[in-house]
Amino acid sequence: MDLIQIILLALIQGFTEFLPISSSAHLILAPWVFGYADQGLAFDLAVHLGTLLAVVIYFRREVWAMLHDWFASLTPGGQSTANSRLGWAIILATLPVMVVGVLIKDLVEHQLRAPEVIAATTIVIGLLLWWADRSSRRQRDIGRMNFRHALFIGMAQALALVPGTSRSGITMAAALMLGYTREAASRFSFLLSIPTILASVIWVGKDLLGSEESVRWLDLGLGVFLSFIAAYTTIHFFLRFIERIGMAPFAIYRLLLGMVILFFVL
Repeated sequence: MDLIQIILLALIQGFTEFLPISSSAHLILAPWVFGYADQGLAFDLAVHLGTLLAVVIYFRREVWAMLHDWFASLTPGGQSTANSRLGWAIILATLPVMVVGVLIKDLVEHQLRAPEVIAATTIVIGLLLWWADRSSRRQRDIGRMNFRHALFIGMAQALALVPGTSRSGITMAAALMLGYTREAASRFSFLLSIPTILASVIWVGKDLLGSEESVRWLDLGLGVFLSFIAAYTTIHFFLRFIERIGMAPFAIYRLLLGMVILFFVL
């Protein structure tokens, strides 16, 4: 990989992981558009690790409070709190994608990475995101997340295994359909990304250990750093402005991107 490719792919991962526009679609399409060879498992692991570090550090206070109360609730006489219930909700919402991911791993990796599939999911989920944002009552905050809602959002997240769907996009749309505010939908989606990305990093790391791919540590370190900076910046500004701008700009972007892909592949 040359320096330009490293910078481009790391920034694409960092900027798109937490926006509702599908990081996997952009990472798959980038080599196709720019004529790059596949970046390999090691680099995929690095840029995902960067985004994982970004969301953990950005939400470090919430994560610490949630973990503290969750573990405390497991002790004899431990009290259930809003933080411990949020922890259970995130665990419950993570289960569907892990189960479905194991069942359809080969299908996702070999049959569903085609540009036609990405174009279709990009457009369909864009329309769904627009409709969910327009029709949502947007009255619930994250403290009102219950297990039924968490399971619904988790089942929606499993759809993001199909490239082009967008994990952030589908989980935000699901939360909006349940009446959560844009900020609450985004915050829960970001917190939910922690165990999901962690599981992905472990999964890719397991495959990497069994491969003969050579490791260029300087390239990986740069990928981690750049994806971290881009992801941290994206989270900060997205949460700051999402209530004001809404999901329409991202839905429009998805529609345009999907049509451009279809134009080139059909």
